[in-house]
Amino acid sequence: VQLSDEEREHYDELKRELVLTLGDGEITAANAASLCGKLSQMANGAVYTDDHSVKVFHDRKLDALEDMIEAANGKPVMIAYWFQHDLDRIKERLREIGVVYEKIDSEDSIVRWNEGKLPVALIHPASAGHGLNLQDGGSTIIWFGLTWSLELYQQTNGSLWRQGRQVCMSMALSCHTPLVAQIVSIVTARLLTPIAIQSMTASNRGLTPTCLTVASESDAPMRKSVTTMPRIAIHTST
Repeated sequence: VQLSDEEREHYDELKRELVLTLGDGEITAANAASLCGKLSQMANGAVYTDDHSVKVFHDRKLDALEDMIEAANGKPVMIAYWFQHDLDRIKERLREIGVVYEKIDSEDSIVRWNEGKLPVALIHPASAGHGLNLQDGGSTIIWFGLTWSLELYQQTNGSLWRQGRQVCMSMALSCHTPLVAQIVSIVTARLLTPIAIQSMTASNRGLTPTCLTVASESDAPMRKSVTTMPRIAIHTST
């Protein structure tokens, strides 16, 4: 998705000045880590202000998410989110369009997902630990916002993969900003390092398989050396 000219001006102002006023809310980035978090939030569509309230920045990712759920044509979809305001806004949109959903945060919710009773499931990557089995409920995951962590990315995608499944579909909703492009680049680069591939291959011999993401056709030569791995096709909406 693309920010409007006005939204991009606000985004660049925070990046440059480390402080931004949105309506009656003040947003301050005290250091580089804080700035990274604030910019990531703005790319997703909302941001926490200094008084811990939430300022909505745009709804473009929600609009794109709605289109992607519709394009799934009734197939179950899992949505990975990072910030609490992402979860709140996604839930509000799903209620508006009449889509049944549930957050994966209990044994009961896992059972309902695996029984195919949830058209949409919401999951935080930090809760998708090693051994979490969500493979029977569906094979499509949409990342509302990507994580910097390769381990969390692998674990969450891996929870949907099962032996014999040829393709798991992992789609990332991307806002066209340099920071988001950097996150995509770093996660992709980490995935395609020999160490990561060796780790994933070893993991597949055990009880907790993880998945290789093929990010683009330019990565195609890598596929021949990891033919024992399941493939995740990744599509980035820009």
